Amino acid sequence: MAAAATCGTGAGSTASMASEASKSNVTSFQRRGPRASGTDSGGTRLVSIAGTRPSVRNGQLLVSTGLPALDQLLGGGLAVGTVLLIEEDKYNIYSPLLFKYFLAEGIISGHTLLIASAKEDPADILQELPAPLLDDNCKKELDKDVYNHKTPESNVKMKIAWRYQLSPKMEQIGPVSPSRFGHYYDASKRIPQELIEASKWHGFFLPEKISSPLKVEPCSLTHGYLKLLQFIQNIIYEEGFDGSNPQKKQKNILRIGIQNLGSPLWGDDVCCTETCDNSHSLTKFLYLLRGLLRTSLSACIITMPTHLIQNKAIIARVTNLSDTVVGLESFIGSERETNPLYKDYHGLIHIRQIPRLNNLICDESDVKDLAFKLKRKLFTIERLHLPPDLSDTVSRSSKQDLAESAKRLGPGCGMMAGGKKHLDF
Repeated sequence: MAAAATCGTGAGSTASMASEASKSNVTSFQRRGPRASGTDSGGTRLVSIAGTRPSVRNGQLLVSTGLPALDQLLGGGLAVGTVLLIEEDKYNIYSPLLFKYFLAEGIISGHTLLIASAKEDPADILQELPAPLLDDNCKKELDKDVYNHKTPESNVKMKIAWRYQLSPKMEQIGPVSPSRFGHYYDASKRIPQELIEASKWHGFFLPEKISSPLKVEPCSLTHGYLKLLQFIQNIIYEEGFDGSNPQKKQKNILRIGIQNLGSPLWGDDVCCTETCDNSHSLTKFLYLLRGLLRTSLSACIITMPTHLIQNKAIIARVTNLSDTVVGLESFIGSERETNPLYKDYHGLIHIRQIPRLNNLICDESDVKDLAFKLKRKLFTIERLHLPPDLSDTVSRSSKQDLAESAKRLGPGCGMMAGGKKHLDF
């Protein structure tokens, strides 16, 4: 009986403890997200920065490149602390647009800008930034573009490329606000002067920074690269982008834009000869720059005329020292300009490298064949769609031209149309 009483007492105490635990909701799991009261004691502070969002794959803080379609291809955006290298097109027509979209996105998001150039004054570059599109105007422009591409036969499924009918759209429409991630811009208009005056930016114009030419030792940084690196380092340390000032309540992102890096205007001769004296100057600058970005709240975009660099080994080292590499291939001056396969596009875009951050694999898009076109107001990136070859109105000669053009495409988009025989239904 005593034993039974003891067991009964123990069972009662256990039941009472369980009931108390259930009343107090004690659990081994703790919520890390924002609570209903609005306090966010367990969440990270970096998410609260305007114009940023964490990656759904690796938790890395991301900023927008200014093109929502390009953000989608890069795994959600450009990671903070990384370098985006834009390989310029042959005539440098379209790469400045990506450069300006990146800077315009920084102004709309309230980020600090650092613009470096050896060709144009940074103040003049700011005046040429595109104007943001409001949500209603953006919807009208995109709807107008879709309407212009519609034909009376657009409702017939066999008149279009059937392999792309179920493909998801590359871009989506959303409201324009500083807190939103990614905006659309009107290339035909300039950003309002009020937004430029309200923004905070720093300019580095190489002709103004170099008073007299200095002799630089071989295999070291050129004078222009050294001045630029010191300028970036001072801005990061003085304004607390490295996190050295924890008392600063408002955190912000530093967007760095460097134009035409590696060109002779920067005092580099990698584009002039294959065996240059300062062949390691460019790669050493990228190595030191990436070290500064890794320990600061900053993101950098660099445009480089890689088609002028004669030494392929330097291009390989530059690619390895960059985190994300995007190449632009314009149709101007090439055979594809008159090719009927590319009549709806202005060039091709190549995603050459995507970084592996906090992960063993990169968030690579399954879309390989990409093309871009510049309309009057919008710069768009789309899937490269082959023209339909299933209509009876297509002449035999045009079919042969399309088949020969598709053969030159190689693997990828022209695999099905590259044969000698066409599909019959």
